[in-house]
Amino acid sequence: MYDVIVIGAGPAGMTAALYASRSNLSVLMIERGVPGGQMNNTAEIENYPGFDSIMGPDLSMKMYESVEKFGTENVYGMVLDIKDQGSYKEIICEDTTYQGKSVIIATGCVHRKLGVAGEEEYAGRGVSYCAVCDGAFFRNKHLMVIGGGDSAVEEAIYLTQFASKVTIVHRRDELRAQKIIQDRAFANEKIAFEWDTVLEEIIGNDMVVTGVQLKNVKTEAVKEVAADGVFIYVGLDPLTEPFRTSGITNEEGWIITDQEMRTSIPGVYAIGDVREKTLRQITTAVGEGGIAGQQVYNYLESMKEVEAGVSE
Repeated sequence: MYDVIVIGAGPAGMTAALYASRSNLSVLMIERGVPGGQMNNTAEIENYPGFDSIMGPDLSMKMYESVEKFGTENVYGMVLDIKDQGSYKEIICEDTTYQGKSVIIATGCVHRKLGVAGEEEYAGRGVSYCAVCDGAFFRNKHLMVIGGGDSAVEEAIYLTQFASKVTIVHRRDELRAQKIIQDRAFANEKIAFEWDTVLEEIIGNDMVVTGVQLKNVKTEAVKEVAADGVFIYVGLDPLTEPFRTSGITNEEGWIITDQEMRTSIPGVYAIGDVREKTLRQITTAVGEGGIAGQQVYNYLESMKEVEAGVSE
Protein backbone atom coordinates (compact mmCIF):
# COMPACT_ATOMS: atom_id res chain seq x y z
CA MET A 1 0.00 0.00 0.00
CA TYR A 2 1.59 3.25 -1.18
CA ASP A 3 0.66 6.71 -0.01
CA VAL A 4 0.74 7.96 -3.60
CA ILE A 5 0.79 6.27 -6.99
CA VAL A 6 1.88 8.53 -9.85
CA ILE A 7 0.91 7.27 -13.30
CA GLY A 8 3.34 8.73 -15.83
CA ALA A 9 6.91 10.02 -15.60
CA GLY A 10 6.94 13.15 -17.72
CA PRO A 11 7.80 16.53 -16.17
CA ALA A 12 4.43 16.69 -14.37
CA GLY A 13 4.62 13.19 -12.95
CA MET A 14 8.23 13.49 -11.88
CA THR A 15 7.62 16.82 -10.16
CA ALA A 16 4.61 15.43 -8.31
CA ALA A 17 6.65 12.41 -7.21
CA LEU A 18 9.45 14.71 -6.05
CA TYR A 19 7.13 16.87 -3.95
CA ALA A 20 5.32 13.88 -2.45
CA SER A 21 8.50 11.97 -1.61
CA ARG A 22 10.05 15.09 -0.05
CA SER A 23 6.98 15.17 2.23
CA ASN A 24 8.04 11.72 3.46
CA LEU A 25 5.26 9.89 1.61
CA SER A 26 5.78 6.49 0.02
CA VAL A 27 5.58 7.06 -3.73
CA LEU A 28 5.30 4.65 -6.64
CA MET A 29 5.76 6.04 -10.15
CA ILE A 30 4.50 3.90 -13.02
CA GLU A 31 5.85 4.66 -16.49
CA ARG A 32 5.33 2.76 -19.72
CA GLY A 33 8.44 4.17 -21.40
CA VAL A 34 11.54 6.20 -20.69
CA PRO A 35 11.17 8.89 -17.98
CA GLY A 36 10.69 12.31 -19.50
CA GLY A 37 7.72 11.69 -21.75
CA GLN A 38 7.47 14.09 -24.71
CA MET A 39 10.60 15.93 -23.53
CA ASN A 40 12.67 13.05 -24.92
CA ASN A 41 11.34 13.89 -28.40
CA THR A 42 12.30 17.57 -28.16
CA ALA A 43 15.60 18.78 -29.53
CA GLU A 44 16.25 22.11 -27.86
CA ILE A 45 14.19 23.58 -25.03
CA GLU A 46 14.63 27.34 -24.83
CA ASN A 47 11.76 28.39 -22.55
CA TYR A 48 12.50 26.47 -19.36
CA PRO A 49 13.72 28.80 -16.58
CA GLY A 50 17.35 28.40 -15.62
CA PHE A 51 18.57 27.22 -19.02
CA ASP A 52 19.28 29.32 -22.11
CA SER A 53 18.95 26.08 -24.03
CA ILE A 54 18.90 22.42 -23.01
CA MET A 55 18.27 19.21 -24.89
CA GLY A 56 15.01 17.47 -23.99
CA PRO A 57 16.61 14.15 -22.97
CA ASP A 58 19.13 16.01 -20.79
CA LEU A 59 16.39 17.85 -18.89
CA SER A 60 14.50 14.57 -18.51
CA MET A 61 17.51 12.92 -16.89
CA LYS A 62 18.12 15.84 -14.53
CA MET A 63 14.52 15.66 -13.33
CA TYR A 64 14.65 11.90 -12.92
CA GLU A 65 17.85 12.07 -10.87
CA SER A 66 16.11 14.43 -8.44
CA VAL A 67 13.15 12.07 -8.10
CA GLU A 68 15.40 9.08 -7.41
CA LYS A 69 17.31 11.02 -4.77
CA PHE A 70 14.27 11.27 -2.49
CA GLY A 71 13.24 7.65 -2.68
CA THR A 72 10.47 7.39 -5.28
CA GLU A 73 10.06 3.80 -6.46
CA ASN A 74 9.86 3.58 -10.25
CA VAL A 75 8.36 0.66 -12.17
CA TYR A 76 7.48 0.06 -15.80
CA GLY A 77 3.97 -0.98 -16.65
CA MET A 78 0.89 -0.39 -18.79
CA VAL A 79 -2.06 0.80 -16.71
CA LEU A 80 -5.33 -0.82 -17.80
CA ASP A 81 -7.80 0.37 -15.17
CA ILE A 82 -8.25 2.25 -11.92
CA LYS A 83 -10.74 1.18 -9.25
CA ASP A 84 -11.91 3.37 -6.40
CA GLN A 85 -12.13 1.27 -3.24
CA GLY A 86 -12.98 4.21 -1.01
CA SER A 87 -10.08 4.53 1.38
CA TYR A 88 -7.64 3.37 -1.32
CA LYS A 89 -7.38 2.95 -5.09
CA GLU A 90 -6.35 -0.06 -7.13
CA ILE A 91 -4.20 0.47 -10.21
CA ILE A 92 -4.48 -2.54 -12.48
CA CYS A 93 -1.60 -3.14 -14.86
CA GLU A 94 -1.03 -5.98 -17.33
CA ASP A 95 0.41 -8.41 -14.79
CA THR A 96 0.31 -6.56 -11.45
CA THR A 97 -2.17 -4.65 -9.30
CA TYR A 98 -0.92 -1.83 -7.09
CA GLN A 99 -2.73 -0.18 -4.19
CA GLY A 100 -2.43 3.44 -3.18
CA LYS A 101 -4.21 5.79 -0.81
CA SER A 102 -4.13 8.43 -3.54
CA VAL A 103 -3.39 8.61 -7.27
CA ILE A 104 -1.93 11.28 -9.53
CA ILE A 105 -2.60 10.78 -13.24
CA ALA A 106 0.12 12.26 -15.46
CA THR A 107 -0.16 10.09 -18.56
CA GLY A 108 0.16 12.95 -21.06
CA CYS A 109 -0.93 12.78 -24.67
CA VAL A 110 0.21 11.62 -28.11
CA HIS A 111 0.40 13.14 -31.55
CA ARG A 112 -2.84 12.83 -33.48
CA LYS A 113 -2.88 10.90 -36.72
CA LEU A 114 -4.40 12.29 -39.90
CA GLY A 115 -5.99 9.06 -41.07
CA VAL A 116 -5.07 9.64 -44.72
CA ALA A 117 -4.21 6.92 -47.20
CA GLY A 118 -0.62 5.75 -46.84
CA GLU A 119 -0.14 7.07 -43.29
CA GLU A 120 -0.20 3.70 -41.57
CA GLU A 121 1.37 1.88 -44.49
CA TYR A 122 4.47 4.08 -44.49
CA ALA A 123 4.79 4.64 -40.74
CA GLY A 124 8.48 4.20 -39.98
CA ARG A 125 9.23 4.19 -43.71
CA GLY A 126 9.02 7.90 -44.34
CA VAL A 127 6.11 8.89 -42.09
CA SER A 128 7.11 10.19 -38.67
CA TYR A 129 5.76 12.17 -35.73
CA CYS A 130 9.16 12.95 -34.19
CA ALA A 131 11.80 15.06 -35.92
CA VAL A 132 14.36 14.47 -33.16
CA CYS A 133 13.92 10.72 -33.45
CA ASP A 134 14.03 10.41 -37.23
CA GLY A 135 15.39 13.62 -38.73
CA ALA A 136 18.94 12.32 -39.16
CA PHE A 137 17.68 9.59 -41.51
CA PHE A 138 16.70 12.22 -44.07
CA ARG A 139 19.95 13.95 -44.93
CA ASN A 140 19.75 15.95 -48.15
CA LYS A 141 16.10 14.96 -48.65
CA HIS A 142 12.90 16.91 -49.31
CA LEU A 143 10.54 16.68 -46.35
CA MET A 144 6.91 17.68 -45.77
CA VAL A 145 5.80 18.96 -42.36
CA ILE A 146 2.03 18.91 -41.84
CA GLY A 147 0.65 21.53 -39.43
CA GLY A 148 1.02 25.19 -38.49
CA GLY A 149 1.33 25.29 -34.70
CA ASP A 150 4.39 25.65 -32.48
CA SER A 151 5.40 21.99 -32.72
CA ALA A 152 5.07 21.81 -36.50
CA VAL A 153 7.09 24.96 -37.17
CA GLU A 154 9.75 24.22 -34.53
CA GLU A 155 10.26 20.72 -35.91
CA ALA A 156 10.41 22.05 -39.46
CA ILE A 157 13.22 24.38 -38.40
CA TYR A 158 14.99 21.51 -36.67
CA LEU A 159 14.73 19.33 -39.79
CA THR A 160 16.54 21.90 -41.93
CA GLN A 161 19.85 20.86 -40.38
CA PHE A 162 19.45 17.55 -42.23
CA ALA A 163 17.09 18.09 -45.17
CA SER A 164 17.80 19.92 -48.39
CA LYS A 165 14.29 21.40 -48.29
CA VAL A 166 11.37 21.40 -45.85
CA THR A 167 7.86 22.32 -46.97
CA ILE A 168 5.30 23.26 -44.33
CA VAL A 169 1.77 22.29 -45.40
CA HIS A 170 -0.92 24.26 -43.58
CA ARG A 171 -4.68 24.29 -44.12
CA ARG A 172 -4.90 28.04 -43.36
CA ASP A 173 -3.27 31.11 -44.93
CA GLU A 174 -1.21 31.92 -41.84
CA LEU A 175 0.63 29.99 -39.14
CA ARG A 176 -0.66 29.50 -35.59
CA ALA A 177 2.82 29.28 -34.05
CA GLN A 178 4.25 31.97 -31.79
CA LYS A 179 5.57 34.94 -33.76
CA ILE A 180 9.20 34.40 -32.75
CA ILE A 181 9.01 30.85 -34.12
CA GLN A 182 7.29 32.04 -37.29
CA ASP A 183 10.01 34.64 -37.88
CA ARG A 184 12.69 31.96 -37.67
CA ALA A 185 10.85 29.81 -40.20
CA PHE A 186 10.29 32.69 -42.65
CA ALA A 187 13.97 33.60 -42.40
CA ASN A 188 15.13 30.04 -43.12
CA GLU A 189 15.99 29.64 -46.80
CA LYS A 190 15.36 25.89 -46.68
CA ILE A 191 11.71 26.27 -45.64
CA ALA A 192 8.87 26.65 -48.15
CA PHE A 193 5.12 26.84 -47.56
CA GLU A 194 1.95 25.36 -49.04
CA TRP A 195 -0.88 27.60 -47.79
CA ASP A 196 -4.60 26.69 -47.67
CA THR A 197 -3.57 23.12 -48.34
CA VAL A 198 -4.27 19.72 -46.85
CA LEU A 199 -2.56 16.37 -47.22
CA GLU A 200 -4.80 13.96 -49.14
CA GLU A 201 -2.55 10.94 -49.54
CA ILE A 202 0.98 9.72 -48.87
CA ILE A 203 2.48 8.00 -51.89
CA GLY A 204 5.32 5.50 -52.02
CA ASN A 205 6.79 2.39 -53.56
CA ASP A 206 7.18 -1.01 -51.92
CA MET A 207 9.79 0.40 -49.55
CA VAL A 208 9.52 4.11 -48.74
CA VAL A 209 7.61 7.36 -49.24
CA THR A 210 8.18 8.95 -52.63
CA GLY A 211 5.67 11.79 -52.58
CA VAL A 212 2.38 13.25 -51.41
CA GLN A 213 -0.94 14.29 -52.87
CA LEU A 214 -1.99 17.78 -51.80
CA LYS A 215 -5.32 19.57 -52.13
CA ASN A 216 -5.94 23.31 -52.02
CA VAL A 217 -8.99 23.87 -49.80
CA LYS A 218 -10.02 27.03 -51.68
CA THR A 219 -9.62 25.96 -55.29
CA GLU A 220 -9.92 22.20 -54.66
CA ALA A 221 -7.00 21.72 -57.03
CA VAL A 222 -5.08 18.49 -56.41
CA LYS A 223 -1.42 17.93 -57.19
CA GLU A 224 1.31 15.42 -56.51
CA VAL A 225 4.61 16.57 -55.07
CA ALA A 226 7.76 14.49 -54.77
CA ALA A 227 8.93 14.07 -51.17
CA ASP A 228 11.10 11.69 -49.20
CA GLY A 229 9.41 12.00 -45.83
CA VAL A 230 6.30 13.31 -44.07
CA PHE A 231 6.34 14.65 -40.49
CA ILE A 232 2.86 15.11 -39.01
CA TYR A 233 1.96 17.62 -36.27
CA VAL A 234 -1.80 18.21 -36.31
CA GLY A 235 -2.78 18.07 -32.67
CA LEU A 236 -2.81 15.86 -29.62
CA ASP A 237 -4.94 13.11 -28.13
CA PRO A 238 -4.98 12.39 -24.36
CA LEU A 239 -3.74 9.05 -23.06
CA THR A 240 -6.78 8.44 -20.87
CA GLU A 241 -8.31 5.21 -22.16
CA PRO A 242 -8.10 3.45 -18.74
CA PHE A 243 -9.95 6.34 -17.05
CA ARG A 244 -12.79 7.15 -19.46
CA THR A 245 -15.40 5.04 -17.67
CA SER A 246 -14.65 6.66 -14.30
CA GLY A 247 -16.43 9.91 -15.11
CA ILE A 248 -13.38 12.17 -14.77
CA THR A 249 -12.91 12.99 -18.48
CA ASN A 250 -14.77 15.19 -20.94
CA GLU A 251 -16.13 13.92 -24.26
CA GLU A 252 -12.73 14.25 -25.94
CA GLY A 253 -10.99 12.32 -23.17
CA TRP A 254 -9.20 15.17 -21.39
CA ILE A 255 -9.37 14.92 -17.59
CA ILE A 256 -11.31 17.65 -15.80
CA THR A 257 -9.82 19.08 -12.59
CA ASP A 258 -10.14 22.12 -10.36
CA GLN A 259 -7.29 24.54 -9.66
CA GLU A 260 -5.91 22.19 -7.04
CA MET A 261 -5.65 19.40 -9.66
CA ARG A 262 -8.46 17.41 -8.00
CA THR A 263 -10.73 15.26 -10.14
CA SER A 264 -14.29 14.35 -9.20
CA ILE A 265 -12.98 11.26 -7.37
CA PRO A 266 -11.59 12.06 -3.89
CA GLY A 267 -7.90 11.22 -3.71
CA VAL A 268 -7.44 11.17 -7.50
CA TYR A 269 -5.59 14.06 -9.15
CA ALA A 270 -4.58 14.82 -12.74
CA ILE A 271 -1.72 16.99 -13.99
CA GLY A 272 0.19 17.94 -17.11
CA ASP A 273 -0.83 17.48 -20.73
CA VAL A 274 -3.62 15.04 -19.85
CA ARG A 275 -5.72 17.83 -18.24
CA GLU A 276 -8.40 19.85 -19.97
CA LYS A 277 -6.60 23.21 -20.41
CA THR A 278 -5.30 25.64 -23.00
CA LEU A 279 -1.53 25.69 -22.46
CA ARG A 280 0.57 22.53 -22.51
CA GLN A 281 4.19 23.36 -21.70
CA ILE A 282 6.93 21.89 -19.53
CA THR A 283 6.65 24.82 -17.16
CA THR A 284 2.90 24.36 -16.67
CA ALA A 285 3.38 20.64 -16.18
CA VAL A 286 5.99 21.23 -13.50
CA GLY A 287 3.78 23.78 -11.73
CA GLU A 288 0.82 21.42 -11.71
CA GLY A 289 3.04 18.61 -10.44
CA GLY A 290 4.09 20.73 -7.47
CA ILE A 291 0.47 21.59 -6.67
CA ALA A 292 -0.65 17.96 -6.85
CA GLY A 293 2.27 16.74 -4.75
CA GLN A 294 1.35 19.16 -1.98
CA GLN A 295 -2.40 18.55 -2.31
CA VAL A 296 -1.91 14.81 -1.94
CA TYR A 297 -0.06 15.40 1.32
CA ASN A 298 -2.92 17.60 2.55
CA TYR A 299 -5.48 14.99 1.48
CA LEU A 300 -3.73 12.18 3.34
CA GLU A 301 -3.39 14.31 6.47
CA SER A 302 -7.14 15.08 6.36
CA MET A 303 -7.88 11.37 5.99
CA LYS A 304 -5.83 10.68 9.11
CA GLU A 305 -7.90 13.22 11.01
CA VAL A 306 -11.13 11.60 9.81
CA GLU A 307 -9.91 8.15 10.84
CA ALA A 308 -8.83 9.48 14.23
CA GLY A 309 -12.27 11.04 14.74
CA VAL A 310 -14.02 7.82 13.82
CA SER A 311 -11.86 5.77 16.21
CA GLU A 312 -12.66 8.15 19.06
